Amino acid sequence: MSSYSPPTARRRSQVGNSSVLTEVGPVEIAVPRDRDGSFEPKIVKKRQRRLTGVDEMVISLAAKSLTTGEVQAHLAEVYGTDVSRQTISTITDKVLEGMAEWQNRRLDPVYPVIFIDAIHVKIRDGAVANRPVYVALAVTTEGRREILGLWAGDGGEGAKHWLHILTEIKNRGVGDVLMLVCDGLRGLPDAVETVWPATIVQTCVVHLLRNSFRYAARQDWEKIAKALKPIYTAATEDAALERFAAFADTWGKKYPAIARLWENAWEEFTPFLRFDTEIRRIVCTTNAIESVNARIRRAVKARGHFPNEQAALKCVYMAIMSLDPTGKGQARWTSRWKTALNAFDITFDGRLSAARH
Repeated sequence: MSSYSPPTARRRSQVGNSSVLTEVGPVEIAVPRDRDGSFEPKIVKKRQRRLTGVDEMVISLAAKSLTTGEVQAHLAEVYGTDVSRQTISTITDKVLEGMAEWQNRRLDPVYPVIFIDAIHVKIRDGAVANRPVYVALAVTTEGRREILGLWAGDGGEGAKHWLHILTEIKNRGVGDVLMLVCDGLRGLPDAVETVWPATIVQTCVVHLLRNSFRYAARQDWEKIAKALKPIYTAATEDAALERFAAFADTWGKKYPAIARLWENAWEEFTPFLRFDTEIRRIVCTTNAIESVNARIRRAVKARGHFPNEQAALKCVYMAIMSLDPTGKGQARWTSRWKTALNAFDITFDGRLSAARH
């Protein structure tokens, strides 16, 4: 008994090959075909000889933390073509020119706060080694988030290195910074004193707490956190010093390294105790900054390690460029900073208002 197919039924035959011209040269793609010729491809149309947007797609996928292999697999699935890993790397290298322009762009004359943090990456330079990439994230006078730039280091940075970076930022137009928040970066306070003498250097309280836990047994973390809280929530520096003494009496013998950590950081820890509660809240709570760093770290982790410093910087830059595509995160950031900006202007004698005018 013979089978019967209605005349309107689509009967697929083998896949055919077609060559299309892209920004990276001609590539062969696999095009499904049916016997009656009614199949209409949606992505690459029939008789289409030029395919645009490949570069944008590759860069977008790479910026979303996909590895070169994952981008290659995605293109194979969508277009039915095998784009080499070298071609994908060549496409993403196109962002280097934009990265150079971004790194040298003109900046605002004043920023209320600049946060400097390190993202650690694995670079294969003979042997794979952990290297820091420093990210400078600032808050503008309108309360917007702005990443000022990226700088690679070797982990042994001192005052000379930081002086070079801060001078670069100053030469791009930044004449005043009210507060610079960092995590015990050696030599940075001295460099800040040279470049912006009126700037207050503040140790990031969140990092100070996390570093404290490194010296304690996990079962004591909750108790340690509870014992440290009265220090950074004290009304005055004198009160904080008294509470630190009480902490040292209770925990100093069991965890002397925690007491030494706070003693060594004390000079850069205490400035924010003199400020309005709104400023304290912003300095102590770094959720928005941590969310940015988490996105960057996710992109870095997906790559595993990098062949050189430039490849690592390119990855971090693309991750930054893909942050908050809807703008909702920026809106939340600006909203939570409005009250704090007023407090900054009052506390710092109108230096923000002067910059706006």
